Amino acid sequence: MANAAIQLSSEPYDAAIPRPMGRNSAGEGFLRGFLRYADVDRFWFWNVHGQDQEELEALLQRLGRPDRPVEWVERGDRDRLAQAGALYVPTPELKDEAWARRAFGGHAYSITGVTHTIAENDILDEIGALLLAPLEPWDALICTSASTRKSVETLLESVAIYLQDRFGATRIPPAQLVTIPLGIHPDDFRTDPQTRRRWREQLGIPEDAPAALFVGRFSVSAKMHPGPMGMALQEASRRLGLPVHWIVYGGARRGADEDAFREAAAAFSPDVEIHFVEHVSSVGRDEILSAADVFLSLSDNIQETFGLTPVEAMAAGLPCVVSDWDGYRDTVRHGVDGFRIRTTAPRPGLGSDLVYAYAQRLMAYDDYAGSAALFTAVDVADAADALVTLFADTELRRRMGEAGQTRAREVFDWRGVIPQYQALWQELRRRRQAAPEQPGLENPYRPDPFRMFQAYPTAALGAGDTIALARALAPGEAAELLEGPSVRRDAARLPSLAEAEAILASLATGPRTVSALLAQAPPERRPFVERGILWLAKFGLVRLRGGTSRT
Repeated sequence: MANAAIQLSSEPYDAAIPRPMGRNSAGEGFLRGFLRYADVDRFWFWNVHGQDQEELEALLQRLGRPDRPVEWVERGDRDRLAQAGALYVPTPELKDEAWARRAFGGHAYSITGVTHTIAENDILDEIGALLLAPLEPWDALICTSASTRKSVETLLESVAIYLQDRFGATRIPPAQLVTIPLGIHPDDFRTDPQTRRRWREQLGIPEDAPAALFVGRFSVSAKMHPGPMGMALQEASRRLGLPVHWIVYGGARRGADEDAFREAAAAFSPDVEIHFVEHVSSVGRDEILSAADVFLSLSDNIQETFGLTPVEAMAAGLPCVVSDWDGYRDTVRHGVDGFRIRTTAPRPGLGSDLVYAYAQRLMAYDDYAGSAALFTAVDVADAADALVTLFADTELRRRMGEAGQTRAREVFDWRGVIPQYQALWQELRRRRQAAPEQPGLENPYRPDPFRMFQAYPTAALGAGDTIALARALAPGEAAELLEGPSVRRDAARLPSLAEAEAILASLATGPRTVSALLAQAPPERRPFVERGILWLAKFGLVRLRGGTSRT
């Protein structure tokens, strides 16, 4: 099976941080799964941000203790990426890496990324840029659900139409999109009678009382509005003639968001017993599933793309009542693992004012996502019907829970998802190896500064220009000058001190042309030596004689 270098930094793969986002949980799950299930002889990790390697090694130890050799790739070492064969980026941000690879030839390695939230300005720009970036048929963007893939296709179609209208473009290579779901580790999630009793006693929920569980981030604007869930539970309680309990597990990164979520939940379910439980650890999140009879999540927000929490609930054996929304549609089977509740949104074309305000920074992202969500109606009556049906029927809950548990293991276990990634990398490798070799090319958006700004200087150094020593040099004088902090800048990729001294030694016997000096250097070092001649001239060690002219 094909391998890939994993673009590694702590944040995308660490769900142990305070208030983790869904992408943190997804990233951590992927990395755990890759370390455990990847069919590879070694692991490749690209320390893309130059993070302290000990921190990254500690993360790997916590998530899986690599049992095969680990190859570390430094920030700019794309030759090593080519050895791995493919690169995995934990976001849809592929364009910059595609341009960076172009200098080494587009065939050097494959690039793959993955979607999470796709509604933010920066991500919209990144996805739209896929049509202009030098991506190849051996690159791919992984979409985690069919709905997300359709949304990405809609964006790319919009950009393609613009390019056609604006420039008369007739050949716009499509970005390759592949659907692979997110995964879970099913053994992390279970329901246990003893844990159920302990949590119910702690929360004050009677053993036989109906209880629904929501797990997620508390944000009315950028996660989901609790109102439809509260109204459905309120109606279920009225129809059952029983107190209904609602366990709300999670938290917010901002106190104001948490307060707004709590207030909204209470406002729409005045007779429901609400139990807010703060997310403090993955153990607590896993255990809280035992306290509930039903998992409830009525997502209504474009921030969502896949939704891991229903799959986690399924793995634990809980039946689900979820909205028929984005990735939930790919996970919960209506009438089998639970119920999907109808959602209705405005017809296309009625939100252009909202996205314009967001695009022009007249509206914050949370306001944009929250505004769109206010116009997404979830069928509260159907949700109440589903809750009443499940609360009243123990056997149905058991049957649906078992069906969901089987589906979670068969479809969404990382044990089965990781091979899908490797199969993709293998197919991309086949395409890459079958394609003609491509030369390294410049990024047209980032021209060579000495080409873009060639009108600035009097002249450019030419091969026929003559170089001479500016003056006699005392022993060690050149080395002392060239090693000075204001003279040597490592980022400039200057000639080595030995190369500089070789130039000066050659000139000590008389002037030389630029071409003659370059002939003394290995071919791969000649560009560095050539521009290094001007570095020596800048600090008065050599002089340029003839050949250059004013413009």
